[in-house]
Amino acid sequence: MINCGRLFSAEMNCFMVGTMGRHIAIVEDEQAIRDNYTEALQKHGFRVSAFADRQTALKGFDPQLPELVIIDVSLEDEPEGGFDLCRELRARSNELPIIFLTARDTELDAISGLRLGADDYLTKDISIAHLITRVVALFRRVDALSRLDAEKSNKIAHRGDLSLDPERMTAHWKDELVPLTVTEFWIVHALARYPGHVKNRQQLMDAANLVLDEGTITSHIKRIRKKFLAIDPEFDVIGTAYGMGYRWQPTN
Repeated sequence: MINCGRLFSAEMNCFMVGTMGRHIAIVEDEQAIRDNYTEALQKHGFRVSAFADRQTALKGFDPQLPELVIIDVSLEDEPEGGFDLCRELRARSNELPIIFLTARDTELDAISGLRLGADDYLTKDISIAHLITRVVALFRRVDALSRLDAEKSNKIAHRGDLSLDPERMTAHWKDELVPLTVTEFWIVHALARYPGHVKNRQQLMDAANLVLDEGTITSHIKRIRKKFLAIDPEFDVIGTAYGMGYRWQPTN
């Protein structure tokens, strides 16, 4: 008889190669939940710092940012303290992986979190195994995808006014840096790599190593457009193929 538990454990151990010892911060105001997630992550080899509120977390991040942050939306007497914290962290770093883990499961909350720059939005009804998988997927995306694309192309790619550096995960438009998150960079990279080709939402999720719904990709595209428009008000290179997906419009 096959032991499914052992099979899952073996798959997780393989999946987690290269993530052991990574530093994760949890910002959660309910102690029992905070302790539960902390213990689970530590059992999987992560170093964990836990905080109960936004201000304490920010002070703890002053010396050095962690390598990934898991945030609840409601933090003590701040109903949207997690959103504020995400905004403040994004001002410090575009590359820091951020996950919302919250009981607030409305579409509006999820969209709000992603628009603020979070890489993932999860609800607390998910299993510990699911959470660990998403955490590891983000770390793998930061490390493995960057290395893979750097191996494919060691030089900066140019698409008209766009310059992409896969090794550093940076994007420039008309020589100005576009402050893309890790997720946003790989979506732009997937679109710009083959100008004119329509990429459906599943292909964009695969490119960014995401397991999300279609609405999440739409939110990311809107945020990406907004960042390019802040640099160039006439930016219109990301086109929508209605009912199909998105394309990077060929430019002269």
